[in-house]
Amino acid sequence: PCALLQTRMQSLQPDPKAQYRSVYEALKKIVLTEGLWRPLRGINVTMLGAGPAHAMYFACYEKMKKSLSDTLQHGGNSHLANGIAGSVATLLHDAVMNPAEVVKQRMQMFNSPYKSVLSCVRTVQRTEGFGAFYRSYTTQLTMNVPFQAIHFITYEFMQEHINPLREYNPRSHIVAGAVAGAVAAAATTPLDVCKTLLNTQENTALSSLNISGHLSGMANAFRTVYQLGGLWGFFKGVQARVIYQMPSTAIAWSVYEFFKYFLTKHRLEKRT
Repeated sequence: PCALLQTRMQSLQPDPKAQYRSVYEALKKIVLTEGLWRPLRGINVTMLGAGPAHAMYFACYEKMKKSLSDTLQHGGNSHLANGIAGSVATLLHDAVMNPAEVVKQRMQMFNSPYKSVLSCVRTVQRTEGFGAFYRSYTTQLTMNVPFQAIHFITYEFMQEHINPLREYNPRSHIVAGAVAGAVAAAATTPLDVCKTLLNTQENTALSSLNISGHLSGMANAFRTVYQLGGLWGFFKGVQARVIYQMPSTAIAWSVYEFFKYFLTKHRLEKRT
Protein backbone atom coordinates (compact mmCIF):
# COMPACT_ATOMS: atom_id res chain seq x y z
CA PRO A 1 0.00 0.00 0.00
CA CYS A 2 2.78 2.48 0.83
CA ALA A 3 4.32 1.92 -2.61
CA LEU A 4 1.04 2.90 -4.27
CA LEU A 5 0.71 5.96 -2.02
CA GLN A 6 4.27 6.97 -2.86
CA THR A 7 3.61 6.66 -6.62
CA ARG A 8 0.35 8.61 -6.42
CA MET A 9 1.77 11.38 -4.21
CA GLN A 10 4.79 11.80 -6.49
CA SER A 11 2.51 12.50 -9.45
CA LEU A 12 3.42 16.00 -10.68
CA GLN A 13 0.08 16.98 -12.20
CA PRO A 14 -2.48 14.48 -10.94
CA ASP A 15 -6.14 14.30 -11.83
CA PRO A 16 -8.19 16.51 -9.43
CA LYS A 17 -9.69 13.32 -7.99
CA ALA A 18 -6.20 12.02 -7.19
CA GLN A 19 -4.81 15.01 -5.28
CA TYR A 20 -3.86 14.20 -1.69
CA ARG A 21 -2.64 16.36 1.20
CA SER A 22 -1.32 13.58 3.46
CA VAL A 23 -0.58 9.86 3.52
CA TYR A 24 -3.66 9.14 5.66
CA GLU A 25 -5.96 11.16 3.40
CA ALA A 26 -4.54 9.43 0.32
CA LEU A 27 -5.08 5.93 1.72
CA LYS A 28 -8.60 6.76 2.91
CA LYS A 29 -9.58 8.34 -0.41
CA ILE A 30 -8.16 5.48 -2.49
CA VAL A 31 -9.94 2.81 -0.44
CA LEU A 32 -13.28 4.67 -0.46
CA THR A 33 -13.29 5.56 -4.15
CA GLU A 34 -11.35 2.70 -5.75
CA GLY A 35 -11.93 -0.25 -3.45
CA LEU A 36 -10.27 -2.03 -0.54
CA TRP A 37 -7.83 -4.02 -2.71
CA ARG A 38 -6.62 -1.10 -4.83
CA PRO A 39 -3.58 -0.34 -2.59
CA LEU A 40 -2.29 -3.87 -3.32
CA ARG A 41 -2.41 -3.49 -7.11
CA GLY A 42 0.83 -4.49 -8.79
CA ILE A 43 2.11 -6.47 -5.79
CA ASN A 44 2.19 -9.71 -7.81
CA VAL A 45 4.76 -8.43 -10.31
CA THR A 46 6.90 -7.09 -7.44
CA MET A 47 6.82 -10.46 -5.70
CA LEU A 48 7.76 -12.22 -8.94
CA GLY A 49 10.94 -10.19 -9.37
CA ALA A 50 11.89 -9.75 -5.72
CA GLY A 51 13.07 -13.34 -5.11
CA PRO A 52 15.82 -13.65 -7.75
CA ALA A 53 16.71 -9.95 -7.45
CA HIS A 54 17.37 -10.13 -3.70
CA ALA A 55 19.18 -13.47 -3.99
CA MET A 56 21.74 -11.93 -6.38
CA TYR A 57 21.78 -8.73 -4.34
CA PHE A 58 22.76 -10.22 -0.97
CA ALA A 59 25.07 -12.86 -2.47
CA CYS A 60 27.02 -10.18 -4.35
CA TYR A 61 27.07 -7.89 -1.29
CA GLU A 62 28.48 -10.54 1.07
CA LYS A 63 31.15 -11.69 -1.38
CA MET A 64 32.34 -8.18 -2.25
CA LYS A 65 32.14 -6.90 1.33
CA LYS A 66 34.41 -9.70 2.56
CA SER A 67 36.89 -9.36 -0.29
CA LEU A 68 37.13 -5.56 -0.05
CA SER A 69 37.27 -5.53 3.76
CA ASP A 70 40.17 -8.02 3.67
CA THR A 71 41.98 -5.71 1.25
CA LEU A 72 41.13 -2.31 2.76
CA GLN A 73 41.04 -3.11 6.48
CA HIS A 74 42.61 -6.55 6.86
CA GLY A 75 39.38 -8.33 7.71
CA GLY A 76 37.84 -5.52 9.77
CA ASN A 77 34.60 -3.66 9.07
CA SER A 78 35.31 -1.08 6.38
CA HIS A 79 32.51 1.43 5.68
CA LEU A 80 34.03 2.11 2.27
CA ALA A 81 33.90 -1.62 1.47
CA ASN A 82 30.26 -1.78 2.61
CA GLY A 83 29.32 1.16 0.39
CA ILE A 84 31.10 -0.19 -2.70
CA ALA A 85 29.71 -3.72 -2.21
CA GLY A 86 26.18 -2.39 -1.83
CA SER A 87 26.54 -0.23 -4.94
CA VAL A 88 27.77 -3.10 -7.13
CA ALA A 89 25.06 -5.45 -5.82
CA THR A 90 22.51 -2.83 -6.90
CA LEU A 91 23.50 -3.25 -10.57
CA LEU A 92 22.33 -6.88 -10.52
CA HIS A 93 19.25 -6.21 -8.39
CA ASP A 94 17.95 -3.37 -10.58
CA ALA A 95 18.49 -5.26 -13.83
CA VAL A 96 15.75 -7.63 -12.63
CA MET A 97 13.54 -5.19 -10.74
CA ASN A 98 13.43 -2.24 -13.17
CA PRO A 99 10.91 -3.82 -15.61
CA ALA A 100 8.80 -4.97 -12.65
CA GLU A 101 8.86 -1.44 -11.23
CA VAL A 102 7.72 0.06 -14.55
CA VAL A 103 4.73 -2.31 -14.71
CA LYS A 104 3.86 -1.83 -11.04
CA GLN A 105 3.88 1.98 -11.19
CA ARG A 106 1.83 2.11 -14.39
CA MET A 107 -0.80 -0.10 -12.79
CA GLN A 108 -0.84 2.07 -9.67
CA MET A 109 -1.50 5.40 -11.41
CA PHE A 110 -4.98 6.92 -11.08
CA ASN A 111 -7.38 5.63 -13.76
CA SER A 112 -4.72 3.22 -15.02
CA PRO A 113 -5.95 1.59 -18.28
CA TYR A 114 -4.19 -1.70 -17.47
CA LYS A 115 -6.33 -4.51 -16.05
CA SER A 116 -3.54 -7.01 -15.40
CA VAL A 117 0.25 -7.39 -15.37
CA LEU A 118 0.20 -9.28 -18.68
CA SER A 119 -2.01 -6.63 -20.28
CA CYS A 120 0.37 -3.89 -19.14
CA VAL A 121 3.47 -5.73 -20.41
CA ARG A 122 1.89 -6.40 -23.82
CA THR A 123 0.60 -2.85 -24.27
CA VAL A 124 3.87 -1.19 -23.28
CA GLN A 125 5.86 -3.59 -25.49
CA ARG A 126 3.57 -2.96 -28.47
CA THR A 127 3.26 0.83 -28.15
CA GLU A 128 6.67 1.84 -26.75
CA GLY A 129 8.97 -1.08 -27.41
CA PHE A 130 11.15 -3.19 -25.11
CA GLY A 131 13.29 -0.15 -24.25
CA ALA A 132 10.38 1.30 -22.23
CA PHE A 133 11.06 -1.26 -19.49
CA TYR A 134 14.60 0.12 -19.11
CA ARG A 135 13.98 3.79 -19.90
CA SER A 136 14.52 4.68 -16.25
CA TYR A 137 17.30 2.12 -15.61
CA THR A 138 20.14 4.65 -15.58
CA THR A 139 18.01 6.95 -13.42
CA GLN A 140 17.20 3.98 -11.19
CA LEU A 141 20.90 3.26 -10.79
CA THR A 142 21.66 6.94 -10.23
CA MET A 143 19.13 6.82 -7.40
CA ASN A 144 19.74 3.34 -6.02
CA VAL A 145 23.54 3.35 -6.01
CA PRO A 146 23.67 6.27 -3.51
CA PHE A 147 20.59 4.85 -1.74
CA GLN A 148 22.22 1.46 -1.21
CA ALA A 149 25.59 2.97 -0.33
CA ILE A 150 23.92 5.09 2.40
CA HIS A 151 21.70 2.15 3.37
CA PHE A 152 24.52 -0.38 3.89
CA ILE A 153 26.89 2.08 5.55
CA THR A 154 24.14 3.18 7.97
CA TYR A 155 23.12 -0.41 8.72
CA GLU A 156 26.68 -1.55 9.45
CA PHE A 157 27.30 1.63 11.49
CA MET A 158 24.18 0.97 13.57
CA GLN A 159 25.20 -2.65 14.08
CA GLU A 160 28.59 -1.54 15.38
CA HIS A 161 26.88 0.52 18.09
CA ILE A 162 23.87 -1.58 19.11
CA ASN A 163 25.27 -5.04 18.36
CA PRO A 164 29.08 -4.73 18.62
CA LEU A 165 29.62 -8.51 18.92
CA ARG A 166 27.71 -8.97 15.64
CA GLU A 167 25.65 -11.82 17.06
CA TYR A 168 22.25 -12.85 15.74
CA ASN A 169 19.94 -10.39 17.49
CA PRO A 170 16.54 -9.88 15.79
CA ARG A 171 15.81 -6.61 17.62
CA SER A 172 19.09 -5.01 16.57
CA HIS A 173 18.62 -6.11 12.96
CA ILE A 174 15.10 -4.67 12.82
CA VAL A 175 16.10 -1.34 14.40
CA ALA A 176 19.26 -0.95 12.32
CA GLY A 177 17.41 -1.92 9.13
CA ALA A 178 14.57 0.54 9.77
CA VAL A 179 16.93 3.46 10.55
CA ALA A 180 19.10 2.67 7.52
CA GLY A 181 16.06 2.57 5.25
CA ALA A 182 14.66 5.85 6.59
CA VAL A 183 17.94 7.76 6.22
CA ALA A 184 18.61 6.47 2.71
CA ALA A 185 15.00 7.03 1.59
CA ALA A 186 14.87 10.65 2.74
CA ALA A 187 18.24 11.47 1.16
CA THR A 188 17.32 10.08 -2.26
CA THR A 189 13.69 11.22 -2.60
CA PRO A 190 14.50 13.79 -5.37
CA LEU A 191 15.91 11.01 -7.52
CA ASP A 192 12.88 8.83 -6.85
CA VAL A 193 10.50 11.58 -8.00
CA CYS A 194 12.41 11.76 -11.30
CA LYS A 195 12.30 7.98 -11.66
CA THR A 196 8.53 7.94 -11.12
CA LEU A 197 8.08 10.57 -13.83
CA LEU A 198 10.19 8.55 -16.29
CA ASN A 199 8.34 5.32 -15.47
CA THR A 200 4.82 6.71 -15.68
CA GLN A 201 5.28 9.33 -18.44
CA GLU A 202 2.42 11.45 -17.00
CA ASN A 203 0.50 12.76 -20.01
CA THR A 204 -0.99 15.77 -18.19
CA ALA A 205 2.38 16.89 -16.86
CA LEU A 206 4.19 16.51 -20.18
CA SER A 207 1.38 18.15 -22.18
CA SER A 208 1.37 21.21 -19.91
CA LEU A 209 5.01 21.85 -20.89
CA ASN A 210 4.38 21.05 -24.57
CA ILE A 211 6.62 17.99 -24.39
CA SER A 212 5.82 15.58 -27.22
CA GLY A 213 6.90 11.97 -27.33
CA HIS A 214 8.45 10.25 -24.32
CA LEU A 215 10.56 11.89 -21.65
CA SER A 216 13.95 10.24 -21.19
CA GLY A 217 17.13 10.86 -19.24
CA MET A 218 17.89 12.14 -15.77
CA ALA A 219 18.67 15.70 -16.87
CA ASN A 220 15.32 16.05 -18.67
CA ALA A 221 13.48 14.55 -15.71
CA PHE A 222 15.14 16.97 -13.25
CA ARG A 223 14.32 19.94 -15.49
CA THR A 224 10.69 18.87 -15.88
CA VAL A 225 10.17 18.29 -12.15
CA TYR A 226 11.61 21.72 -11.35
CA GLN A 227 9.45 23.45 -13.99
CA LEU A 228 6.30 21.82 -12.66
CA GLY A 229 6.87 21.87 -8.89
CA GLY A 230 9.92 23.95 -8.04
CA LEU A 231 12.25 22.72 -5.29
CA TRP A 232 9.36 21.25 -3.30
CA GLY A 233 8.50 19.10 -6.31
CA PHE A 234 11.65 17.05 -5.64
CA PHE A 235 10.35 16.06 -2.20
CA LYS A 236 6.81 15.07 -3.13
CA GLY A 237 5.95 11.81 -1.39
CA VAL A 238 8.95 11.89 0.98
CA GLN A 239 6.78 10.93 3.95
CA ALA A 240 5.23 7.97 2.12
CA ARG A 241 8.67 6.93 0.83
CA VAL A 242 10.20 6.87 4.33
CA ILE A 243 7.17 5.04 5.77
CA TYR A 244 7.42 2.52 2.92
CA GLN A 245 11.17 1.94 3.22
CA MET A 246 11.43 1.57 7.01
CA PRO A 247 9.42 -1.66 7.38
CA SER A 248 10.71 -2.91 4.02
CA THR A 249 14.39 -2.69 4.98
CA ALA A 250 13.71 -3.81 8.56
CA ILE A 251 11.97 -6.98 7.33
CA ALA A 252 14.59 -7.61 4.62
CA TRP A 253 17.51 -7.40 7.06
CA SER A 254 15.83 -9.42 9.82
CA VAL A 255 14.89 -12.23 7.40
CA TYR A 256 18.32 -12.16 5.74
CA GLU A 257 20.19 -12.22 9.08
CA PHE A 258 18.00 -15.10 10.31
CA PHE A 259 18.76 -17.29 7.30
CA LYS A 260 22.42 -16.30 7.40
CA TYR A 261 22.56 -17.38 11.07
CA PHE A 262 20.53 -20.54 10.45
CA LEU A 263 22.58 -21.70 7.45
CA THR A 264 25.92 -20.86 9.08
CA LYS A 265 24.95 -22.71 12.26
CA HIS A 266 23.75 -25.72 10.25
CA ARG A 267 27.00 -25.82 8.25
CA LEU A 268 29.13 -25.67 11.41
CA GLU A 269 27.10 -28.46 13.02
CA LYS A 270 27.65 -30.67 9.98
CA ARG A 271 31.40 -30.06 10.13
CA THR A 272 31.59 -31.03 13.81
